[in-house]
This record gives sequence, structure tokens and C-alpha cells, in this order.
Amino acid sequence: MVKSVLDTVENEVSHAVGRLNIEQAVQTYHEQGEFLAVDQFLAQPVVDRFMTEVEQVRTQLNRNYIPTHKKGGSVSYFILGQAAPAILSFYRAPDFINWLSRIAGAPLLLCPDSDPHACALYFYTEPGDHIGWHYDTSYYKGTRYTALLGLRDRSTSRLLCRLHTKDHSRETKELTLSTDPGSLVFFNGDKLQHAVTPLREGEERIVLTLQYVTDPRMGAFQRWFSNMKDAVGYFGLPALFRHLSPKAIGSSRRGQASS
Repeated sequence: MVKSVLDTVENEVSHAVGRLNIEQAVQTYHEQGEFLAVDQFLAQPVVDRFMTEVEQVRTQLNRNYIPTHKKGGSVSYFILGQAAPAILSFYRAPDFINWLSRIAGAPLLLCPDSDPHACALYFYTEPGDHIGWHYDTSYYKGTRYTALLGLRDRSTSRLLCRLHTKDHSRETKELTLSTDPGSLVFFNGDKLQHAVTPLREGEERIVLTLQYVTDPRMGAFQRWFSNMKDAVGYFGLPALFRHLSPKAIGSSRRGQASS
């Protein structure tokens, strides 16, 4: 049953990347300062399968609040590694990684199994949930890239993006995007400044975040700082002591090798 589900996910990913014009995607990505948005990247049946796994881990989300900056809930890679095979299959899908690598113009790798942020869920479920302007700063020796997949968006909350903020030869451009189910955004984390506007009463927004790097090495201090940031801002201190199961690690390494 699990193998059938994973095959379905990988087949849908192959179909998704195959129907897109890669040359146009590369051009748009670089024209927008290493940022690309794709509507309806994945079909609704695959999103529905992901949402089944989301509901299974919802009770394990960690609520976080940093005054003036962010408020929301998160589920780490370690939890998904135990309970979300379809979601992890998407994160590790070779065709998806190869497609992202072509767009980025660099060979992308999975994050190390010790990174709770490698593949994670963001829950915006309470009034005022949001995140302020920020970059997805890389503490790795290589560049860090982020892919965001919309899973549920029953809200007026929006993803705000500022393009070209670090390119002084170009005018800064601001985009306002909804993260509809199946929609995808992909960007260089160090170049795109972005935020999420506050949720209103009775609304809900759930997003899957996927992280890839060009070099997975990280210095000891950078690792400590990254762990503290994730513990305080996203997954809680217990996440520092979680690990993937040997089975999940084996699957991750097979996915890395095939990419």
C-alpha cells in the first residue's frame, strides 16, 4: 500500500515537471532575482493525500511565538519522517530535485538528516498567526533554496515577496500571493525577503516547506545557532533531541543518491 502511494507521488511529480516549459521557468526565475511561482503544480488528489498525513501529525505541532516577528505552529522533519511517507517521497523525488537544480543552475542536495527544517509543515490556525519580513538565511557552507507547497488556504492571509532587495541595480518589486493547494514557490533563501500577513478569525492556512542546499556542510557554531533558532522559532527544544528512525534515514540516503 505504501509503495503504491509513493509510486503515485513520484509519477505525479514527473508529470508536473514534464508539462512545464523548463526554459521559460529558468528565464522567469532569474529575471525575478531567483524566485519562481507556479500555480497548480500538483494535482488535488496528491494534495489530498498529503493532507491525510497532515491531519495525522496535527496533534504534534509545536506552537511558537516571537513578539513582533512571528506566531504559528510547526511540525518538524523528524515527525514527518515517522508518519508522512508521501510527503517525504515528494521532498526526495529525483525528478523534482533535478528540475529544481536546472532552475537554480546548481546541483541541489537534500539537507542532512539532522536538520529539523529539511522538510516541515507550517500551520497558521489561530487569529494573528503570521511571520514578519525575513530571509531564509543559509548557515550551510552552500546556498540554501526553499520550495513552498500550498496544502490548504482557507484564509485572507497572503505570502508577501520582495524581489531584488539585494540587487541595487534593480528596483525592488513586491508581490502578494495566495498559497492555493498545489501551488509552488521556489527561491534562493538568501535573496528573497518575504513575510506572511496575519490570519483572521476562523481561517486556516497550511504550507509544506522543503529545503535544499548546494553544500550540506556546516560549522559547529553555525549548527548550534541554527538549532537554537529552529528550537525557539519553530519546533521547540524537544526537537533538538529527536532523530529520524533508521528506516527513514535509509530512505533519505537512497533519495539523496538517486538525485
